[in-house]
Amino acid sequence: MPTNAEKAIEIWKARQGKAEGTGAWLMVEQNRINQFADATGDHQFIHVDPEKSAKLSPYKVTIAHGYLTLSLIPFLNSSVPVAEPQAYAGLAAGVNYGLDKLRFPSPVKVNSRVRAHREVISAELIDANTIQLKQKVTVEIEGESKPACVAETLSRLIYT
Repeated sequence: MPTNAEKAIEIWKARQGKAEGTGAWLMVEQNRINQFADATGDHQFIHVDPEKSAKLSPYKVTIAHGYLTLSLIPFLNSSVPVAEPQAYAGLAAGVNYGLDKLRFPSPVKVNSRVRAHREVISAELIDANTIQLKQKVTVEIEGESKPACVAETLSRLIYT
């Protein structure tokens, strides 16, 4: 009898190359940027000093750290509609496994709104209860032609 992962892998493989959907917008405010600066120790003026940024930054406002944008992916992904609910049947946990490719084409200016768009790149059965899922996550910036972040994320889906 096939395991939950063995059933789900067929669903994931059928989704390869297909968009999963787009999530809700999130405002990136100065307070969030400051908290990230405090958490990481990265207090470069382009992130935390609006007055100096207005004078010296090419963007004329503060911008979010690239890694802040990356760290928002799990939250942004949480609002992307589930394309195939059956693929999650028996899922016990999902864990971050890493990244294959990461780019930050455009900065997120303070008070911009961002959202995630996600598609399945590949799915691989690691063992009878585990699938490795590679997804392309594009973090869009409202009103901007270039995205803030394009990441190929790797997740391990562990099924019961």
